[in-house]
This record gives sequence, structure tokens and C-alpha cells, in this order.
Amino acid sequence: MRATAAASLAAMLLVAGCRTVPQPEPPVPVEPELRFEAVTWESLPGWQQDRTVEAWHALVASCGTSRMAAAWQAFCVEAAALPAQDARAQRRLIEDRLRAYRVTSYEGAGKRSDAGLITGYYEPFLKGSRRKSTVYQWPLHAVPEDLVTVDLAEVYPALQGVRVRGKLQGRRVVPYPDRAQLAAAKTPAGKELLWVDSAVDAFFLEIQGSGRVRLDDGSTVRLAFADVNGRPYRAIGRYLVDQGEMTAEQATAPALRDWLRQHPDRQQEVFNQNPSVVFFREEKLPDPAVGPRGALGVPLTPGRSVAIDPRWLPLGAPLYLSTTDPLSAAPLQRLVLAQDTGGAIRGAIRADLFWGWNTPADEAAGRMRGQGSLWLLWPAEQAPPAPSLPRAN
Repeated sequence: MRATAAASLAAMLLVAGCRTVPQPEPPVPVEPELRFEAVTWESLPGWQQDRTVEAWHALVASCGTSRMAAAWQAFCVEAAALPAQDARAQRRLIEDRLRAYRVTSYEGAGKRSDAGLITGYYEPFLKGSRRKSTVYQWPLHAVPEDLVTVDLAEVYPALQGVRVRGKLQGRRVVPYPDRAQLAAAKTPAGKELLWVDSAVDAFFLEIQGSGRVRLDDGSTVRLAFADVNGRPYRAIGRYLVDQGEMTAEQATAPALRDWLRQHPDRQQEVFNQNPSVVFFREEKLPDPAVGPRGALGVPLTPGRSVAIDPRWLPLGAPLYLSTTDPLSAAPLQRLVLAQDTGGAIRGAIRADLFWGWNTPADEAAGRMRGQGSLWLLWPAEQAPPAPSLPRAN
């Protein structure tokens, strides 16, 4: 009898070991609570030393877009009337008409945070051709014809701003292929805009979102962000750290580039760790001194435009940034404009500073990764906006 029971128990354990055991559902992550805490202008570190004239053109450009809330109308009219080089009048208008709010987040039992990750990006230069050759082998793609974008707000208004991307399979929308699948199938065939001379440069162009390509005929064009395949962005630096190839402190963009160039046989393996793929559109470059257009639709200003998470912070709004210069370790404190977004830019206290398109911009952006604080500047007579995070019903 005992033997039979033991055999029955052993059989049950064997069966259990051969089947998928239901696992408990992972806990749903709790979004932190965002708060805008009013502060005095005197409390902004470095505010009096900042050269607001360097940001004024960007601020007026934000004002000229339809994305700015109605609350900005009076301020924007006054700002447009000020001389572009009258720093004193600009500062007086900001201090008289706006109010500064420190961006803070609270998690759990009142855990307060007023600092977050600040990184940098730039507009890279690549060498390319309109024809594939032994030199120019790596394609940059336009948006595929079969990529479908679904705006969920059209069905569920509570999901304002939430879009999913995929492709049609019969009557169903299924996930669009990830980077590994597209690379293996050598697709999207026929959508090659240009061919470039470096797989590493092509990959980093996707990370930056736009770039300039000097063609073999001597002309230069801009490739601007057009769309993505809808897969989540994952940093390849984390993969190399997990593989023991470098430490977290060593995983800067220049170090990642060097590693990839030294290990050509592992490039695709590492690239595939980021399933997100960016597609481009070609633009003329009539004025080399004008930056690429960000998500707000206006040209980005070096050192004064930032990418933010629009779920938390209003696109177009002026912000004040306090962090550290990546090249000198000196304080970097300045007025900036929220004029862009990015797949890796997630969270309330999170910003990506645009550095421009020359060699110093490349180095500064690649090395910029540190803690910083943000302040939202908002019309004094209006309450600051609430986050636009989608909420479950």
C-alpha cells in the first residue's frame, strides 16, 4: 500500500515536471505619481547666469506650433514681440509671466525623487550612395508598405496618444517583425533609401533618429525619422555588460562603437538585442546650419532642445535643466525646450539633450549619461497640466 502510494506520488511529480506549471501573474508596475512643486526663480541653480538669448529662437519656434496649449497664447504673443538679443527683457518676461515648478515623482510610501537620467543625442554624418556596392553595403529603409499603425484613442478615448504598429495577417493585426527577423529575411526589400559604408554607423543612426548622409556624388541629404516597427527599444550596452564584455561605467556610445568595430563577426548578434527598427524619409538640406525637425515639428536647436516623454511632460513647453557637462564635469544649467521624443526616453524626470551635428556634438552626446533635475515653466495664471498616461478602466 505504501509502495503504491509512493509510486503514485512519483508519477504525479513526473507528470508535473513534464507540463507547463501555471505561474502567478507578474505584478502590474505602479506608475509613480508626478508632482509639479512651485519654487522661486532664485532657487533655480544657475538661473541668473544662463544666456536665455541662446534659447529664445527655440522658444519662439515652440510658440509657433499648434501643439502649444491655449494657456500659452498671451505669453507667446509677448515673446514674439521681443528683440532676439534683449536678454534682460526676455528674462523679465519669463519671470513675470511664468512660474517654475520642480518636477518630482513619488513612488510607494512617499518615496520622493527629484532627479533622473539625462542623456544626449546628435545628428550624425554618414557616407553613402544611392547604389549598393562593395563599399556601400548597408541599407537604410523607408517605411514599409505593410506597416500598419492603429491609433487606439479612436476606439478607446482613454488611450489618447497610444498607438500600436503591426501588419495585417488575414483579418488580424499581428506584431511587425523585429530586427532579427527583418535582417534574416533581408527585408523590407525594395524600400532601401540609401546604402552606407558602415553597419555600425547605420545602427547608430537609428538610435539618434536622424542624420546627414554625404553621397558619393558630392551632395548631402538628410534622413529624418519617419516611423518604427513598434517593437520596444532595448539598449545594446546592457547586453554587453550582461555578457561581461564591459562594465556599466564603460558602456558609453564611443566604447560601444569601438567594441562593435573590433568584433565584426558579432555585430548582428548585438544589433539584434534591440528589436526596435527605425524607418526614414529623405529630406533636402537647403541650409546646413538648421537642425533636424523633432517631434514638435520645428528644427532642433543645439544645446537648447531636449527630447522628453510626452506622457509626463508637455511637448513644446520650456523647461529648466540642471545636470553635469559630459566633457568637463562642470555644472550644465540652462533653459531648454521640450521639442522632441524618443523610444528610449521614458519617465517623468528624463531628458535627452540635443548637441548638434559636428564632431564635438558626437563626443558630448556619446558621453552624456548622468543624473539631473528638471523644472517645468508654465504660465503663472494657469495650473500646470496633468500627465497624459493612459489609465485602465
